[in-house]
Amino acid sequence: MEAILKVKRFNPEAAKPEPYWQEYRVEVEPHFTVLDALIKIREEKDETLSLRCSCRSAICGSCAMRINGHATLACKTKLSEMARGRPAVTVEPAGNMPTIKDLVADMTPFWSKVMAVEPWLQPRGPEPQGEYLAPADAMQHLVGVMACIMCGACVSDCTVLEIDPNFLGPAALAKAYRFVGDPRDQADAERLQALSRYSGIWDCTRCNECVQACPKGIAPMDRIMALRDRAMDAGFRNNTGSRHTEAFEEIVEHSGRLDELRLAIKTFGMMNVPAMLGLAPVGLRALMRGKMPPIFHKPIPNAQAVQKLFKKVEEAQKGDRK
Repeated sequence: MEAILKVKRFNPEAAKPEPYWQEYRVEVEPHFTVLDALIKIREEKDETLSLRCSCRSAICGSCAMRINGHATLACKTKLSEMARGRPAVTVEPAGNMPTIKDLVADMTPFWSKVMAVEPWLQPRGPEPQGEYLAPADAMQHLVGVMACIMCGACVSDCTVLEIDPNFLGPAALAKAYRFVGDPRDQADAERLQALSRYSGIWDCTRCNECVQACPKGIAPMDRIMALRDRAMDAGFRNNTGSRHTEAFEEIVEHSGRLDELRLAIKTFGMMNVPAMLGLAPVGLRALMRGKMPPIFHKPIPNAQAVQKLFKKVEEAQKGDRK
């Protein structure tokens, strides 16, 4: 069978280095992955095509790239599934990172963000005579996150990184969770305080793209949400993200629905003039489109049922902490 691959190429040595698309037609077998097809193109049609791969078994993570607009591992992505209903399969380098050449992304920003969360154990006190041991049940919740292969797929599709390169990103924050959750680590307070600042856990917009992109089911967004809970439990609440979370919960519990006007005021504070002025254009656009929330907020009928749900959750959380 013939497959058509539309590959985004980039040659840094060209007179005017600009990305461009190149289409390839190649004979493939039904079992071929996208990586199989790319390797065949390089070996039989265009030896200048650059890509990165190694294990071909979804273990090393080096073949992460965007296929049909979403990041994944080329070695575990069946070509026939990607081609179904499409004139061509599009292949691009991983996003949110510079491109070295063709499908090879520069992972330097990825690794710098991982290193920024200090991904190593920081025990304190006298050194033990043997190993730093931890009970198996205390480590069970970290099994999933420790399966991360550092492929960068989640970073590639992170919508926050597209507009703010200072954001630590899902991979680094998932790695941070791995050490905050490790009972052998003694630097939780310092870690959570640092992660509560700008570029950290509160900058995630919960778009779920990193969860969809991860080839190992790490669910980085879920780890970020867990870090937020830990940071608030540790007392790091003097930030916009924490205040927004608390205000959201308080308003919904009180009336059963969100009061968006009150939410902004409680999040930023009425006296925070720059923040209030910054929200003015948003309010103006909402007003022009007939979406301005009402000034006088009314509870929903039977709001007590919502309040009972909140109380049940609070009691369950107290039981978990014990």
